[in-house]
Amino acid sequence: MPAYVSPGVYVIEKDISEYAPTINSSIIGLVGFAGKGPTNKATLITSPQRLVDTFGLPSEGLPGQALEGAIEVLETTNQVYFVRADTGGLDASTVVPVGCCPAVEVSNVSAGITGGKGTAHLEDASGMRLRVQVYDQDGNKQYDNPQVFDIPSGTVASSLGASAQGVALKSKIGGDLASDKLSVVLADDTGGKHYLVAPFAGSGAYMSVSSYHLKSGEWPGLENQGAGEQPDLPKARFLKPAFIQGKGTPGGEEHMGGPPSYTLSSLSVYGMQFTSPENASGLGYVVQSLHPGEGYILSTLADGSKVGNSVEVDPIGNENVRITINDDGVANEQFTAALTDHKGIFVEEVINIGETNTKSKFIKGFLASGDGTSTALTTFNTSKLQRFDSMFTGLGVANLHGASGSTESVAVSSGFVKLVGGSYGLVSGTNGTGTTAANNTALIGDATAEPKTGMQALDDDLLNISMAATPGFYDQNVQNNLVTLAEKTQNFLALVSPPQGIGNAQKAIEWSNGQDANGNRTAAINSSYAAIYYPHVKVFSVFDGKDRFYDPTIYAARQMAYTDNVSETWFAPAGFVRGKLSKPTEVEVKLNQGDRDAMYSGGNVVNPIVNFPQQGITIFGQRTSQRDPTALDRVNVRRLMILIRKQILASTRRFVFEPNDIMTWQRITNVLNPMLDDIKVRRGLKEFRVVCDETTNTAIRQDRNELWCKVLLKPTKTAEILIFELNLTNQSAKLGSL
Repeated sequence: MPAYVSPGVYVIEKDISEYAPTINSSIIGLVGFAGKGPTNKATLITSPQRLVDTFGLPSEGLPGQALEGAIEVLETTNQVYFVRADTGGLDASTVVPVGCCPAVEVSNVSAGITGGKGTAHLEDASGMRLRVQVYDQDGNKQYDNPQVFDIPSGTVASSLGASAQGVALKSKIGGDLASDKLSVVLADDTGGKHYLVAPFAGSGAYMSVSSYHLKSGEWPGLENQGAGEQPDLPKARFLKPAFIQGKGTPGGEEHMGGPPSYTLSSLSVYGMQFTSPENASGLGYVVQSLHPGEGYILSTLADGSKVGNSVEVDPIGNENVRITINDDGVANEQFTAALTDHKGIFVEEVINIGETNTKSKFIKGFLASGDGTSTALTTFNTSKLQRFDSMFTGLGVANLHGASGSTESVAVSSGFVKLVGGSYGLVSGTNGTGTTAANNTALIGDATAEPKTGMQALDDDLLNISMAATPGFYDQNVQNNLVTLAEKTQNFLALVSPPQGIGNAQKAIEWSNGQDANGNRTAAINSSYAAIYYPHVKVFSVFDGKDRFYDPTIYAARQMAYTDNVSETWFAPAGFVRGKLSKPTEVEVKLNQGDRDAMYSGGNVVNPIVNFPQQGITIFGQRTSQRDPTALDRVNVRRLMILIRKQILASTRRFVFEPNDIMTWQRITNVLNPMLDDIKVRRGLKEFRVVCDETTNTAIRQDRNELWCKVLLKPTKTAEILIFELNLTNQSAKLGSL
């Protein structure tokens, strides 16, 4: 405490208003398999729709019933942690091809001719007119009528970029807007040259360009020109001559002078597409599902609806493309991206390169090539292009032209490389399920891995789960590991059941006692942190459109969450008030009174699910699997103790490193007494007492820096056996005195 030495008024604030926080006891952990979604991670799910969006639809093709169980329990709770096990599934994938856009180099537009006869006739020429039509990769025309651009003449120079004409052409065509069908690449991007570039890449994309000489007056005839007296005409030349079709001459321009057309050159320019990334010269943008699974594969159902994911690539202005990620046939995400970096939209940074920078919920992607020896491609695989016109020397002229042995000697100076537009569905994913042994190993997981895998991912106090199950899995190693994990963490109750088809009540009892004739279980289950339910129940599955038998642990967890909603955690999740199951229509095995007596007494610990003629299908037991006759042999008491432990931990951690004296002891007592009294008032405890004083904190304990607090609890027991004694008396008996 500070020392105050000068006169004044001082205010000191001390917060000693500690209290025990509320703990949600209805959070359920489920472990199983799914068709998509993150693996080996406890993922919070808060609604059935979010479950389906994240992990896909339930299916009989998936081992176990974890997805079915999650949907059922989410009807009574709003928090489920789902762990998707994985035996090494494959990502679904597709390859978006990379190609070059059709491009035309536009040379300088000068006024005048080289000299000789006819000079006076053309010296009033004032520029060039371009007529352009663009076709996408599918051959679809982009303009109803060809676009016409008039370019004024300028100072004679080697290229448009050296004069004001480049700026004029840029202002007329544009190329920066998403709706542009044609782009202009200026001299500062292309080392002194100027190009018209179509936005579509690929071998199917092309652009037709015709150039016309403009004049201020009537065009005089050229018939009087002498030999060698050709005008200095505007030029349009395609960068990749092998794809020129029609009247263009590879590497140059065609002069088509004379009335009435005045056409100087007319070219049809085609783009190209790199071969598959599996080939040595290939290049493509590989798109993979963010996680493994068949749920990402694009397919069409019988009703025409689509499931899975696809990638729509829509080329827009300049080097940009709009990438739309479709989920189940509906556009869900959209990104603007490019293969260049100067606009901050490099495709691998805009979308994903893995799970560490996830901007997309569905996919990750990376550039790939099969050419491991090409420096240019290797660089491209690990970095972005500097400019739209970046050159790929590693591919060679022949590959860019698409024709080997070409006699064209003009060096390739620009690529205009871009993703090829189209729709690409994901294919070839696998769910990450294998043999029974591999599945069991994946479910159990690895506690030493970082992060933990399988059910070990539930070993996290921050999750605050209170119940856990592996529905549809009955291997004793899986169940035993779940029970062990519950005992180790002391955070949750493990729910298990015999396998479907095990037989009658006696078979279920033998199974629980480790005496299963088929060897499904060779060791008894004996723990207050586990509860066994039997038999399976029939439910109509809306996803399959038919009746299916569901693991009874699904409905045990569901009714525990329901009990929390309608009463308290320490009430029994059984009986006609809180144990009645409304959705099941049938039980696998009908149990009579004798069956129930055998399952619930004599050291046996199986909780029966019974179809009563009038009351319906009901959970009619709440034993833990503990064999010793103590208060913890009941589910309601174990759930009460799990809750109290969590509340004590959450409310007393603040006292670590506080002085170990009477003041701290009293503060702890002041926190615990109201919490326990509240439980008592709400019928969870008959009586309690908190002792935290010199009797619990002896000198030797204080010397060891230990603070001890003893909490005595008398839990409220459930009335499971109701006995009504009927006494008959004679007529002279005085009933009031009996």
